[in-house]
Amino acid sequence: MTYFVYILQCADKSYYCGYTTELERRVVEHNHSNKGSKYTRSKRPVELVYSEEYRSLSEALKREWQIKQLSSEQKRKLVEAESDQ
Repeated sequence: MTYFVYILQCADKSYYCGYTTELERRVVEHNHSNKGSKYTRSKRPVELVYSEEYRSLSEALKREWQIKQLSSEQKRKLVEAESDQ
């Protein structure tokens, strides 16, 4: 199974990090349903700005935790570095 760690940019320019097995479905949930996180519900619309793929849940969870420890500025730099490639 493939796991995705992702970063969303919210309408207020803040970032949200999460993980999922179905990236497109999860982004739709964040934008259009009550299944999105409480954090993103009040900050819609959200846009997918970064994602990574992992083959194991443990790797994905470890990476999600690492990203969540980053400051907003560090997350912005991570997103920008990916978009430059």
